[in-house]
Amino acid sequence: MLGQIDITGRQAEIADLVQKTGFASVDELADRFEVTTQTIRRDVNGLCELGVLRRTHGGVEPPAPAGNIHYSTRQILNLARKKRIADVVAGSIQNASSLAFSIGTTPEIVMQALIGHEGLCIFTNNLNVAFTASINSSFQVTIAGGRLRHGDRDILGTAAQDFFANYKVDIGIFGVAGVDEDGTLLDFHEEEVAARQSILANCRQSFLVLDHTKFSRTAHVRGGHISDVSHVCTDRPMPAAIEALLVGAKTNVIVANDEEFG
Repeated sequence: MLGQIDITGRQAEIADLVQKTGFASVDELADRFEVTTQTIRRDVNGLCELGVLRRTHGGVEPPAPAGNIHYSTRQILNLARKKRIADVVAGSIQNASSLAFSIGTTPEIVMQALIGHEGLCIFTNNLNVAFTASINSSFQVTIAGGRLRHGDRDILGTAAQDFFANYKVDIGIFGVAGVDEDGTLLDFHEEEVAARQSILANCRQSFLVLDHTKFSRTAHVRGGHISDVSHVCTDRPMPAAIEALLVGAKTNVIVANDEEFG
């Protein structure tokens, strides 16, 4: 199915490890996961074919970044944590709700977690979300028109902004590229910010979904503040400085940690 990558749990852990450490040898990975070097080579070869990692002498390293990390890589990184976030958000959404979804991997995983709901109305500029939602015949799915952005499989520009402005939905679900230390929400492109802000302006409740790495990640386009949203759902407690900014705000912080799942 479009938008989902078939990888094993071990491959997801390998991708996370290499992104964090910058390099891992085949022998080190074999020892860590207690499998043969041949098994590890198959794992990393698959990840390299997806563009998640790249081969180097004796092992693998992250691909050279050019702005944002490629969508296929972002789908895999911190996957287990993103799924926990998605499960918590899905548990907060009632059947027959109307939802606007932005671009990004975590909103896509939230959509996957919602597939067992009934009667949802989905509005999105994210084709991965749209194709996932189309699995459930009880869902009504409406997508933005315009130019398709390759790789990310989304639609941006004024058409997407106007699209979201045409509806008033119960819940908006979106992510960001990063959160600055003063709480400013950051992205890589002005059009990404504009589409996200259009969702925020036209929903009754908003869920900002992001794993903890976004609190240390930089991007250069400003767009709103973390206190603007009604719910922030993340996988670890937020930095103390960000928490302090939300004292007295109406933003509800939800930490989808391991304890929530027994």
